[in-house]
Amino acid sequence: MKSTSETGHVKNVAHFEDLISFCTTYGPSYNPSKTTITIAGLTHLFEDAQAKIAKVTTAKNDFDIVTGARQTKFAALKPLATRIINALSATDALDTIVKNAKTINRKIQGGRASSKIVKSTEQSPEAKPTTTISVAQQSYDRLLDNLHQLIDLVSAETNYNPNEEELKVANLNGYHSELKMANTTVITKHTTYSIARIERNAILYTAANSLVETAFNVKKYVKSVFGATSPQYKQISSLEFTKPNL
Repeated sequence: MKSTSETGHVKNVAHFEDLISFCTTYGPSYNPSKTTITIAGLTHLFEDAQAKIAKVTTAKNDFDIVTGARQTKFAALKPLATRIINALSATDALDTIVKNAKTINRKIQGGRASSKIVKSTEQSPEAKPTTTISVAQQSYDRLLDNLHQLIDLVSAETNYNPNEEELKVANLNGYHSELKMANTTVITKHTTYSIARIERNAILYTAANSLVETAFNVKKYVKSVFGATSPQYKQISSLEFTKPNL
């Protein structure tokens, strides 16, 4: 389900298309001197805005896919860490080594990386998703670091030599590499998503001659040409263009 602000972006572009359609029907009477509000200028802006919104949609879908994939990969970490501790405890390793390993495992078990954190939203075009991702990223970074510490510890312990393939140091290092790659992919996709939102917001709201600003200028021009009580102005004045808090 689309959030309120995401729907607002789409509505602004849809109303802009309606605006172009009305202005086109005015024929030669619609003849502004300002290039950006000519039919050609409006059409170009509309197509560009559509492309920017589509880019955000694609980037968000890509980001959601990799965050889900990362969550799936990390799901095996906590039970695996506990198995490592049990395997280490069953050896002749010194109590201090086992104790240190258990301390690291407690950090892993207490790490927060739930779906509530990793799923992105569009509740706010910029600040809220970025803040949410920042919190999640810190959690995943800590999990990676703690796993690395645990692997280093058992790697240095000569008594740690489990028969289970998934608990062998080489395979633990491989799993850590997989997690790190999944995490890096999320960071990359989030960057792409964030840039796409910035570009969309620029063309719709913040750049010079943005879509919303242009729509207001068109209304002013039609009002000046046909009059405030004209049917032409009534047609377009009812088209709403909203600007969210960015």
